[in-house]
Amino acid sequence: MDDLLLIGLVTAPFGVRGLLKVKAFTDRPDHIARHARTIYLKVETQFAPYQLGQLYEHKPGILVMALRGVQDRDQADALRGAEIYVHSADAAPLEEGEYFLHQLVGLNVTTVDGEQVGTVREVLSSGAGETLLITRPGQPDAMVPMVRAFIANLDLAGQQVVIRPIEGLLA
Repeated sequence: MDDLLLIGLVTAPFGVRGLLKVKAFTDRPDHIARHARTIYLKVETQFAPYQLGQLYEHKPGILVMALRGVQDRDQADALRGAEIYVHSADAAPLEEGEYFLHQLVGLNVTTVDGEQVGTVREVLSSGAGETLLITRPGQPDAMVPMVRAFIANLDLAGQQVVIRPIEGLLA
């Protein structure tokens, strides 16, 4: 299970025939629909494999998914809140300079002046983009938007993010 990637979250049943409404954490659901045969739902701490029947984008960021064996609204409702994972081999290939958001967690964060800031604890996604949540020793967490104005360098191999903070960003 170490090579699984989170691609979505079951938010509700969709209709009465067992379809699932899913909040997407992937921007390539078309690739998942074509290449992933088995997906994994994590309910609490348990992973369960399911055969993917159908997957399409209903609205931007909202998917509709059919799983073999989930045939009615009650079965779909029982999966509400489950995280959806695929094997990394089933994910869309990354282009040069691209990365998976989960790869940022744990990276060391410094400023362009070499000052140690902290460690990336989480990547928050919103309609406006991604924001790094940075744990700082002895200080409140900091939030840094993932935009060129603030991110000077992102080095996955070196396990480091270099930021260009403006006044008040780390306050």
